[in-house]
Amino acid sequence: MTTPTESPQDPTDRIVAGPSLIHGTGVFAARQLRLGEHLGDYTGPRTEHDQTYVLWVEGDDGEFYGIDGDSVLRWLNHSPDPNVEFDGPSLYALRDIDTGEELTFHYGPEWEHHGPSTTTVDPPSAGLS
Repeated sequence: MTTPTESPQDPTDRIVAGPSLIHGTGVFAARQLRLGEHLGDYTGPRTEHDQTYVLWVEGDDGEFYGIDGDSVLRWLNHSPDPNVEFDGPSLYALRDIDTGEELTFHYGPEWEHHGPSTTTVDPPSAGLS
């Protein structure tokens, strides 16, 4: 089974949390991001309980486990037209992303018809991380 780990690079040069036009707090590009760029890892303790900030990841053995988010990535909002995606606990850009654009991912099939597409705002000067 894979174990989520901290990204070897500090993601704060790439992403920042701030007020979202989609919902509550969101995650935004602190600078221009490129297609395929690694943006950080979803970190936190493992859990078997589904909660607000839990990301479900498939382990090497095919079993799913939850990660109860404790980093800025826990504030990623849903979009039916996402600009980032997870590969395990690692987050990658699906396309080039402009500075200030909100990062969103697709929460799953049960969310297929929910939520607006991405928004762009001025990057928050002080993140909520």
